[in-house]
Amino acid sequence: MNTGSSGTGEVGVDVASNVFDGQRDSATDIPLRVTIRVVTICLLMILAEGYDVAIYGAVLPMLTHGTDWSLTQLQLGAIASCSLAGMMIGAMGAGTLSDIVGRRRMLLGSVALFSAMMAAAALAPTPGWFVVARVLGGLGLGGVVPTAAALTVEYSPPRRRSFNYALIYTGYSLGGIVVALLAIVWLPSHGWRGLFWLGAAPLVVLPFVARHLPESLEFLIAKGRSGDARSLARALGIRGSAIDAPAYSRGSAARSAGGGVSGIASVRALFAPSFLRATLAFWVAMFMGLLLLYGLSTWLPQLMRKSGFPLGSSLGLLVMLNLTAAFGSLAGGAVADRLGSKPVVSALYFLAAVSLCMLPFAHGTIETYVLVGIAGVGTIGNTMLLGAYITRHYPSSSRATGIGWALGIGRFGAIVGPLIGGVLAQAGAPLPWNFYTFAAVGVAAGIVLMFVPASTPDRKSAN
Repeated sequence: MNTGSSGTGEVGVDVASNVFDGQRDSATDIPLRVTIRVVTICLLMILAEGYDVAIYGAVLPMLTHGTDWSLTQLQLGAIASCSLAGMMIGAMGAGTLSDIVGRRRMLLGSVALFSAMMAAAALAPTPGWFVVARVLGGLGLGGVVPTAAALTVEYSPPRRRSFNYALIYTGYSLGGIVVALLAIVWLPSHGWRGLFWLGAAPLVVLPFVARHLPESLEFLIAKGRSGDARSLARALGIRGSAIDAPAYSRGSAARSAGGGVSGIASVRALFAPSFLRATLAFWVAMFMGLLLLYGLSTWLPQLMRKSGFPLGSSLGLLVMLNLTAAFGSLAGGAVADRLGSKPVVSALYFLAAVSLCMLPFAHGTIETYVLVGIAGVGTIGNTMLLGAYITRHYPSSSRATGIGWALGIGRFGAIVGPLIGGVLAQAGAPLPWNFYTFAAVGVAAGIVLMFVPASTPDRKSAN
C-alpha cells in the first residue's frame, strides 16, 4: 500500500473492513461496525454543512420577508460571499490545525461553531448581525470537509477511497435537498427564520458524536503517541499487526529524522517538486468548481423565477440539482475508482458546461429538470469527486492539509460565484448570459485538470 511518494506516515489507511462487502485486509483487522460508525458520522456532519450552505439560496427570494431590510440584488450576493470568506479561512486553518491538534477535535469544534451561528442568524435583527453570524459560521463550515475527508480516507481501502469519499459527501447534497423541501412547505407561510433554527440542531447530537467518533490513528502516530494509538486500536477491537508494521516504523523514523510532522512541514510538502504542478492545478480547479457550486446554489431559484417558474417549482429545481449530485457523485466515484479520477472529473465538468448552455433554451418542465439534473452531477456532484481526487493524491502526513488548502483557495471561487450572479442580476443581463458565464467556468475547470501529472508507480492508488 502506497499513497505517498515516500510511503512515510501511512498509518491506518488500508482499513480492513469494507463498508460494502465486509472484506478484511491481512495487516489490519478493523471491525465493520467501526468503519460504518466513522463513515456515518462524517456523512451526517457533512449533511449538516450542506443544509447550512444551501439555506441561503433557498431563502434568498424571501429573505426580507417579515423584516424592514431593504437589500439590492448585489447586496444579497455580497452577503453570501461574506459567509464564504469565513469558510475560506476556516478551510485553510482547520485543514492545517487538524494535522496538529487532531482531526476528531477539529471536526467537533467546527460543527459546534457553525451550528451555534445558525441560531445567531435566526435571531438577527439587522443585516449587519446576520452577516457577522454567517461569517463566523463560515469559519466552522470550512473545517468540516478537510477533517471528515481525512478520517474517511484513513478508514477506507485504496480501491474504495473515491467511492467512500463520494458517499460521505452525498450528505452535502442531502442537506441541500432537506432545506429546499422544507423551504417549499415553510417559506410561504412562516418566513425564513425557522429554517435557520433547524440548522442549529447538530448542537443537540454533538455529545453523542463525541462519544463515538475515534481519533485518527495516523494523527496519533504522527505526533509520536504510539501508546495512545495502540490503546485506541484495542478499544476499537482492531486486531492484527498494523501498528507494528514496517510502514509505521518508517513513518516514525522519518519523523524522528525530520523533527516530526508539523503544520508548516505539511504545507511545505504541497510545494515539493513531485506535487507542485498538481497542487497548482488542484487549486485552480477547486476555485472553478466552488464558483460553480455556490454560484448555482445561490442563484438558481432566483434565475428560474425570472424564467417564469413559481417559487415552489424554482425550489424544486434546487432539489433536483442536489438530488442528482448525490447519485452522480456515487456513480462517478465508482467509475473513478476503476478508470482514474482525472478523466472522470474533467469529463463531468465539460458535461456540466454543455447542460448549462442548453438550459436557457429548454422546452417544457421535463427538459428543464433533466438539464438541471445533469448540471447537478457535473457541478456539485463532480466537485465532491474533485475533493476525493485531491485527498487521495497526497500522502497521509499532508492529506488534511492538502484538501484543506485546496478548499481554502477554492473559497475565493465560492466568494466570486454569488457575486457574479449578483452583478449580472443587478446589471439586468439577459438570462442566457448567466448560464453561459457559469458554463465557461466549467470548461476552464475541465481543462486545468488535464495538467495534473499522471500517477507515479509508487502513488498508483492515489489517482
